[in-house]
Amino acid sequence: MPENLSPVELAKYVAAERASRMVEDGMKVGLGTGSTAAWLVKCLGERVRRENLRFTSVPTSTRTANLAREAGIRVVTLEEARWLDLTIDGADEFDPDFTLIKGGGGAHLQEKIVATASDRMVVITDASKRVERLGAFPLPLEVITFGWQVTKVLVEELLSGLGYRDASVTMRMNADAAFVTDEGNRILDLHLGEIHRPRELSMVLNQIPGVVENGLFIDICDTVVVGHQDGSVLVEDAVAPAARGEEPAQDTDDSDNIFRDTSL
Repeated sequence: MPENLSPVELAKYVAAERASRMVEDGMKVGLGTGSTAAWLVKCLGERVRRENLRFTSVPTSTRTANLAREAGIRVVTLEEARWLDLTIDGADEFDPDFTLIKGGGGAHLQEKIVATASDRMVVITDASKRVERLGAFPLPLEVITFGWQVTKVLVEELLSGLGYRDASVTMRMNADAAFVTDEGNRILDLHLGEIHRPRELSMVLNQIPGVVENGLFIDICDTVVVGHQDGSVLVEDAVAPAARGEEPAQDTDDSDNIFRDTSL
């Protein structure tokens, strides 16, 4: 274990280290992006050196790809891998249904593609990311550069129609310039405070012209590995609503009409 870690970094490290043990020889593994995922890459690199672990990775960003190569991990594209056994990634928030907000690192588009091309998605996180309701963390929205101002207005109008009266939408910045994703796009951060119906919101946001993908991950995460500041780790598996004796959640609002009524 690395020395002199802060309590927060210790929680991230122990979650990443525990999840790294899920990787087996011959696997094809998606590697996430962010501070906790960076610990994962380091832990897997140690296993490569110590145990001669051999697996193929598909990173979700240029940053992660560079870290993986430096750690001695084999890197290929998703096109080369075709389908993955496992993806391990972080999250900015997760709720009791294992719905996530991701994209704080600006890579949620690639992260969502890689995660959905996997048999299993494991989220590594510290306990502070657990919430009862999503939304305190701004929801990232990747948009193309052309006409992004129009897209922003459409998003604001849509949020107002959905009842988010105090919401604000900001362009993500990198110092004095707009943040640019690996695909050359921009990110709008949606400051919502609290998300009421994630499934509905995800669907209608992705209908807006200019929107590429939002940072809500719904019915994708299978397991959450939660690190705590005392060095303990809790591994939790998703439980389907039917297994809990509940009816699956259904959105009842007429979101199509909400979208059609949105205009400049």
